[in-house]
Amino acid sequence: MINEMNVLNTAYLTRAEIWLFITILAYFLMNGAQIFETTVLVPKWTSAPPESFLYFKGKFGLDLKTFWIVAHSIHEITFILAIIFCWKIAPIRNWLLILFVIHFAVRAWTILYFAPKVIDFQAIANGKDFGSNLLDRTTLWRTLNYVRVGIFIAVSIGLIPILVKLFKMKVN
Repeated sequence: MINEMNVLNTAYLTRAEIWLFITILAYFLMNGAQIFETTVLVPKWTSAPPESFLYFKGKFGLDLKTFWIVAHSIHEITFILAIIFCWKIAPIRNWLLILFVIHFAVRAWTILYFAPKVIDFQAIANGKDFGSNLLDRTTLWRTLNYVRVGIFIAVSIGLIPILVKLFKMKVN
């Protein structure tokens, strides 16, 4: 620890704290939007498809794609910057890398499963044939979404003890 502190000065630790705090803030803002969407919007449009897909219908239908692309992009940039600015602090860096890998895996799951399904549901709302088991498909999407949002929340909560540890390093 003493050798590590010789390499790390107060300015370095302060920058690390700032970027970790910013990524936590960005994550919690994103969590708020996810919680709102999961508790208010998702139950409405998954309740009785295809009729409940009315939310997606027409040119003014619900489409949060741009919002989520921007929100995740900003958050992931801040997360990467937090890792960069914490790089010389091995225990902090390692935990950030672990949480980022988990976050990245869930983002990949989002891109490969959730986003295409929502795009498909939007197309069904606008006239595409929906085939069979539509209620089963939307119910599965909703259930897996609870898991996905829960993992994102767990990762963001997991960042807090890392920030506390970083604060304590500067004090000691």
